[in-house]
Amino acid sequence: MELLKTLLSFALALGILVTAHEFGHYWVAKRLGVKILRFCIGFGRPWLSWRSGETDFALALIPLGGYVKMLDEREGEVAEHELHRAFNRKPLATRIAVVAAGPLANFLFAILAYWAMLMIGVTGPRPIIGTVDLDSIASRAGLARGQEIIEVDGEQAQTWDGVFRRALDGILDQRALRLAVRDGDGAVKNVMLDVSKLSVDDLGAGDFFKTLGLAPDVPLIPPVIAHVTVDGAAAAAGIKDGDRVISANGEPVASWGNWVDVIRQHPEQALTVVVQRGSQQLTLTVTPALIKEDGKTFGRIGAEPLVPKQVDDIPMGIERYGPAAAFTGAVDRTVGMSLTTLKFLGKMVVGEASVRNLSGPISIAQYAGASAKLGVARFLEFLALVSVSLGVLNLLPIPILDGGHLLYYLIEFVTRRPVSEHLQSWGQQLGLVVLLSLMGLAVYNDILRIL
Repeated sequence: MELLKTLLSFALALGILVTAHEFGHYWVAKRLGVKILRFCIGFGRPWLSWRSGETDFALALIPLGGYVKMLDEREGEVAEHELHRAFNRKPLATRIAVVAAGPLANFLFAILAYWAMLMIGVTGPRPIIGTVDLDSIASRAGLARGQEIIEVDGEQAQTWDGVFRRALDGILDQRALRLAVRDGDGAVKNVMLDVSKLSVDDLGAGDFFKTLGLAPDVPLIPPVIAHVTVDGAAAAAGIKDGDRVISANGEPVASWGNWVDVIRQHPEQALTVVVQRGSQQLTLTVTPALIKEDGKTFGRIGAEPLVPKQVDDIPMGIERYGPAAAFTGAVDRTVGMSLTTLKFLGKMVVGEASVRNLSGPISIAQYAGASAKLGVARFLEFLALVSVSLGVLNLLPIPILDGGHLLYYLIEFVTRRPVSEHLQSWGQQLGLVVLLSLMGLAVYNDILRIL
């Protein structure tokens, strides 16, 4: 059932984004007098098709793209009375507008998605610091337990997600971040968080806060086991429902989070564990199973925590605005994410970021499913992020992409004559090789994350 929901979320997300992109080409072409022969979402055999006016519309089986087929002498014979409606006969400015309209539509869709998201409101844990490691980036900046981060480089931050998003530019630019933090007594002070030595790969690994040496403030859940999986390492060691973990390898275990950290850090290593069972204290030996997930290895024993009914709620923040402020924020986010994506790609080109950060359809499907579970606002945020990525990627000067066609038009503008069909054909083949190579690498990364 979960797999089905993930696949449906992926298909819905991709269908929306591809439709937005192709509609951009379609709408501008129609307005500028180009005849549209076919508008198709997906590739392969159509499972649904209909005709409206002079255009065939279709939905195909493989939802990994789409196309708008226009009247063009390079793709077939054109009747003399319709030559003025052929794409290749249109002025250079018209052809540029039609090609650029696809990526532009992705950026406009991102603005609309962010706008709706910010009006609905995005909730998340408030950026209150729980722990700070000694001699870490966070401790050297003067951050301490109980402080709340309220601004990053002058911009408000209501959630940890907001802190991370606003910190991205500083990390990509390898400069220090100016944070405004509120102490427990309400006093506000500014600190400089030096992230200049962090690499882009530290972001991709998902260990941003750990790399900084801090952890968000979360309620402490006692290390009491509610349920033991029948075939897990905990059951094999004799651990039972209701046991309270006292220590592991002689070190006291104060919370469930502490216990999880110990287990994850010791895959396939025997741990001497003391548990409280009723009035008895028992010494057991548990060996966490080795788990590989998202390219990482860690330990797991197959046990779930007993969460007290009276556990303190996590303080939550919400980012929500009125229509005008939300629209301004949506434009800012779209522009910001576009620049961030370009910087990120630039880092990969010069070797300052690993190509392992590329994600393919499997990861996108997983993110689509996860965001859909979190509600409409988070799903809209996911759509906006991917739409920005599609817009930026399609503008890259790679033949076969919109950016490649725009490059040809730029050459035509400078030389006053079109690029030869032979050179365009050669470029298309080269672009296809580059694109397939990138897609293959992205899928390979996806598979490594699963194994």
